[in-house]
Amino acid sequence: MSVDASGLESERHLLERSGTAERVAAILRQYITDGVFAPGERLSEPVISSALGVSRNTLRESFQLLAHERLAVHELNRGVFVRELTTDDIEDLYVVRRATECGALRRAAELATVDLSGLERALADGRAAAAAEDWPSVGTASIHFHQALADLAGSERISATMRQVLAETRLFFVLNENTREFYEPFLDCHERILRDLRRGRFAAAEAALDRYLRDAEARLLELSA
Repeated sequence: MSVDASGLESERHLLERSGTAERVAAILRQYITDGVFAPGERLSEPVISSALGVSRNTLRESFQLLAHERLAVHELNRGVFVRELTTDDIEDLYVVRRATECGALRRAAELATVDLSGLERALADGRAAAAAEDWPSVGTASIHFHQALADLAGSERISATMRQVLAETRLFFVLNENTREFYEPFLDCHERILRDLRRGRFAAAEAALDRYLRDAEARLLELSA
């Protein structure tokens, strides 16, 4: 099954100033992060290059970048596919997530001010999606919430690392059935973390985040068993 690239034409304006492979990879990475391109789907060269208006060579370079980030795999004589992950991947990725996100909160605690607006927006989006019983969108809002957490550190390298890690994390969500049972607990955890941050209780927020990530890892491992 090939990916649905119909929405990519709307992304062409992002390439107007720089049609580089890095920018193409960033767009495709975002589509993976948002769950538009799912694990196991084929990334069709002709379809995507036409939708974005870029050359096959540029697209192939972007595929190489995604492969380096472990988001895509090339299969001989078959093409490039969104990667499907294993239980070992889950365990390792959550080690990285705990180190990155909790570390970002410790760094944020050292700053004079932090901007919580990204967290506020992501939580509001998640609540609205839950009210509409749009559970995949609750998952997307959760991804945005955790990116905003990492961004609190004020480090582009931490933010960039988190973008890659969260794109991989989204690949795990295919293990669930897009149910309320899976996604709704995210919202209460996010609310708890944000409440602590509003009060300047960074250590408490970090502890809540660590518990959240360990619980999420355990649930995904259970689903993948």
